[in-house]
Amino acid sequence: MKTHNSFDEQFEFSGQAKTLSLAAIVIGVVTIIGGFLAGYGERTFANLLLCGYYFACVCTAGVFFCALQYVAQAGWSASLLRVPQAFAKVLPIAAVTLIVIIAAGLFTTHTTEVEGKQVVAPFLYKIWHAPGVTTPGSENYDPILAGKSGFLNVPFFFIRLIAFLGAYTIFGWLLSKYSNTEDEMGGLFYYKKSFTISAAFLVIFGFTQPLFSFDVVMSLEAHWFSTMFGWYNFAAMWVSCLAVITLTIILLRQKGYMQWITQDHLHNLGQLMFGFSIFWTYVWFAQFLLIYYANLPEESVYFFKRWEPEFKPWFWLSIILNFMAPLLIIMSRDSKRATSVLKTTCIILILGHWLDYFVMIMPGTVGIHGEWWSQITPIEIGMFIGFAGLFTFLVLNALSKFKSLIPKKHPFLQESLHHHI
Repeated sequence: MKTHNSFDEQFEFSGQAKTLSLAAIVIGVVTIIGGFLAGYGERTFANLLLCGYYFACVCTAGVFFCALQYVAQAGWSASLLRVPQAFAKVLPIAAVTLIVIIAAGLFTTHTTEVEGKQVVAPFLYKIWHAPGVTTPGSENYDPILAGKSGFLNVPFFFIRLIAFLGAYTIFGWLLSKYSNTEDEMGGLFYYKKSFTISAAFLVIFGFTQPLFSFDVVMSLEAHWFSTMFGWYNFAAMWVSCLAVITLTIILLRQKGYMQWITQDHLHNLGQLMFGFSIFWTYVWFAQFLLIYYANLPEESVYFFKRWEPEFKPWFWLSIILNFMAPLLIIMSRDSKRATSVLKTTCIILILGHWLDYFVMIMPGTVGIHGEWWSQITPIEIGMFIGFAGLFTFLVLNALSKFKSLIPKKHPFLQESLHHHI
């Protein structure tokens, strides 16, 4: 059975997509500069961390998507792998961006309140990196943080961060390289290498991803801890990535590209989004319920902050967007096969998981300022637009570098092209 698709189709990055993404980047840059000049340094750094972490997570999950398909020897997804491969190619920039944001936030200081005291502390990670918190005899000495100082110290913190992001970047680069070489050489040699590399990545990723989220997000509130937090973050990054992959493919198809992607492929992506949105909710609720009924002060303080009137509406809206929306919108088979419905769900989930990260990060960094509706300011909106533009520009530019938008020598390509469910 033959198809009428061109396997030499290339993406041309120009026109409206390039203009809008560059305009969004300019909005983001202006927002960052304006935030600092207006004296909102702490909020600006918190938003930089939020968007930088989101950016890195989506790109890392793109590597995870590719690796998962190779290890599962999945055929349905072979024809759409170029999109997550483009995410993997952008990961080095996302990784460097996140590391620079964290370094700047750790090594620039301001006068702020830490545990009820006015101290000179860094903009980010002020709980465990404030002066004197691990020094016996200091007025800021904290025995709990001193006990954690073997893990939470700047050199080891950066060693872990660079090692994790560096490893994810290398694996993503190898998977993209092997796929390109496979297109030129054919045969099964590079597919088998991709399988081996993917298996190694999944093992390393499974052990390090929770630690990555512990470091970047959970340590913002260093007295608190949750062993479920890593898997909660994994679920968030995976659903976010699935939503971005699906939205990217839908928009490319609307522009005339990747016409070999059918409603059956989109149905599969919709199933994954739906299933893992339920998984995200399960992990979220399990963490919440365990902490709620144990009622231990060192654990319940995390949710106490988020149940303050200023954050509680956002706390519950996150559940509505990330659980109720996919549950009510794409549970049925027909809804997963309706492009407009799936597109809307993707946008809801992308915004919903930004709000999820907002609720994770803001109460422990910026804290409470004003009424609940004023917690999301022009800085949050402008920063999100800026990073969305940066991500779009880099991913579409990476897509344009592929000689073909389809891995034309993938051994399961015909299975993917004739995929039907």
